[in-house]
Amino acid sequence: MKIPTEPIGSIPRPAYLLDAMNAFAQAEIKEADLNQALEKALKETINLFEQTGSPIITDGEQGKPSFATYPIHGSRELASDGVVIPFADGHTRQLPKFTGRKFKYENFAGNYVKKAKQFTSLPVKQAVISVSALSLLYPPEGIGEYTREQFTADLINEAERDIRQCFNNGAYNVQIDFTEARLAIKLDPSKSLLKMFIALNNQVLDRFTKEEQKYIGVHTCPGGDKDSTHSADIGYPELLPYLFQLHVGNFYLEYAAEKNKKDTLQSIREFVKPGQKIFLGVTNVLDKHIETPQEICDLVLEAADILPIEHLGTTDDCGFSPFADDLSTARELAFAKIKARVQGTALAEKKLRL
Repeated sequence: MKIPTEPIGSIPRPAYLLDAMNAFAQAEIKEADLNQALEKALKETINLFEQTGSPIITDGEQGKPSFATYPIHGSRELASDGVVIPFADGHTRQLPKFTGRKFKYENFAGNYVKKAKQFTSLPVKQAVISVSALSLLYPPEGIGEYTREQFTADLINEAERDIRQCFNNGAYNVQIDFTEARLAIKLDPSKSLLKMFIALNNQVLDRFTKEEQKYIGVHTCPGGDKDSTHSADIGYPELLPYLFQLHVGNFYLEYAAEKNKKDTLQSIREFVKPGQKIFLGVTNVLDKHIETPQEICDLVLEAADILPIEHLGTTDDCGFSPFADDLSTARELAFAKIKARVQGTALAEKKLRL
């Protein structure tokens, strides 16, 4: 028996790629120039990922300007005054607002898988955004004759297609980013919003077979942007009874930065279902300290005292740069933390004699 270990997704982009993205947005360079920078960054990122010893890699989301809005990047049917998400340090992120009459994805994550697999023989994991997050694009005032129900039906179709394209293009597994889960409880303590999000995501997941669902996972955390969070004050015991109702095989949970780890582990043990794998975050992506393999090992052993080992895996708390313009973490730091996670997980396996 082994303890699986996987990354979450994003890696900070190199400066030359960010410069190219900004220049293209200002119409200062051609798309071919941007694509050249993207391919260079992708090759470098995959090479550095392989050097960490990680058995599963991602493309580092190098081509995504944002983990949340990649499907609609480049759409002309958007307004800028959408939902605002406040972070604890005072900064905010604002989603766009859909203004069209037929919702569709402009970009599909399967294309990122296809490009990444050109440069590696390792299994490639792909992150996609949750349908619940994209549901926030529909404006409260409505869009004429294009009802919320019609929008939701189109959104679910596109979200299913996004996941299927990942598998069709060779993804090892697919991770749905559901970082708004804890935020939903903060916004609505009655949990009605969270329940609606869970039901909406399950409408997509139920289009996949039980076998396919084993290779689909959900990632949740209290947000991770510019070394700040949006919902860290919401404890896992409030969330997990609902989160584990999602019809997936894998759950990727922020843990290293969690203040009350014992309650988190006990809540996982109480509500986890047979066959579900829990990947605990063992590297704190908001902390510049590079964990040692022994520190990682200690976290794993702590979890193994409470959780059955067949449920246990390791990951990072969050992506290291879910928004392209988040410069709070250096690339070298991200890869050093990933390497420590891989080595620390192996050390824990040895201590547990797996």
